[in-house]
Amino acid sequence: MKILKTPTVLVTLLVLVLSACAQSSPTPQADTLNGTITISGAFALYPMMTRWGEEFQKIHPNVQFDISGGGAGKGMTDTLSGAVDIGMVSRAVKPEEESQGAYSVGCVKDAVFPVVNARNPVIADILAKGITQDAFRKIFITGEIKTWGQVVGKPEITDEIHLYTRSDSAGASDVWAQYLGGKGQADLQGIGVNGDPGLLNAVVNDPLGIGYNNLGYAFDQATGNLPAGAIVVPIDTNMNGIADPDEVISTLVQATDAVATGKYPSPPARVLNLVTNEKPSGLVQIFIIWILTDGQKYVPEAGFVQLPPELLAESLAKVK
Repeated sequence: MKILKTPTVLVTLLVLVLSACAQSSPTPQADTLNGTITISGAFALYPMMTRWGEEFQKIHPNVQFDISGGGAGKGMTDTLSGAVDIGMVSRAVKPEEESQGAYSVGCVKDAVFPVVNARNPVIADILAKGITQDAFRKIFITGEIKTWGQVVGKPEITDEIHLYTRSDSAGASDVWAQYLGGKGQADLQGIGVNGDPGLLNAVVNDPLGIGYNNLGYAFDQATGNLPAGAIVVPIDTNMNGIADPDEVISTLVQATDAVATGKYPSPPARVLNLVTNEKPSGLVQIFIIWILTDGQKYVPEAGFVQLPPELLAESLAKVK
């Protein structure tokens, strides 16, 4: 009998130990988040949003994303009509949009940069002197400056300025116009071109062209350098007639640093917004909270600028 009892006691003890271990180390539960988040809007925010979607999906593989550009105006219209869950808006939300239910939170910063063709006939003078805010105003808004010779003080150069702007409703256009003393996109002159990529392409293919692009397009995100054929124009902010070293921006690192430190004027530096129809809830709310917390670590990697801590905290409090 004693020989039989010993194994029985041991087996009982072993079962108890294994049971205790199982209770202290539960099997991880499968991810329960699932569904599709639809997003449209500003080209400015599109590269950052694409990165956020990819990273969030690594954590929650059952969540799908449908992300498209089209301009800030499209993002706002799609959001208010219920066509998408989130609108990407690269400008301040207007009171009339808020009255229709637009609920916005800032998520990141970038800026709009003036861009010319690298083969511009006076490119050496532009890079040496820069262009003042007032000169840009006379190029884009009043039309007083019509030739490249006028820009750099060489009247003998009569090459005509070929001016390009956005044809789609764009936050970049609103911000650039406001920097130049206008009210919005309608105040800008030029040939209308659709989208950030289209505007950059128009300038790159025209030696006499000038336009403006968001941070994510004014610089090549893969190399951190200027796109082939394009030059970001130095803004002579102190109006000393010289493009000072901190006014010459030729890399993505220089651009993000200038925006983060305030060396680059605001506008055209600005906050980019996420907009929902009324306060977000459910999966959309979870995703936006993730963007404002864990998702912020991807902002510098994607070539954007994080919001100051106080603005980030304000956005997080608003969405919770």
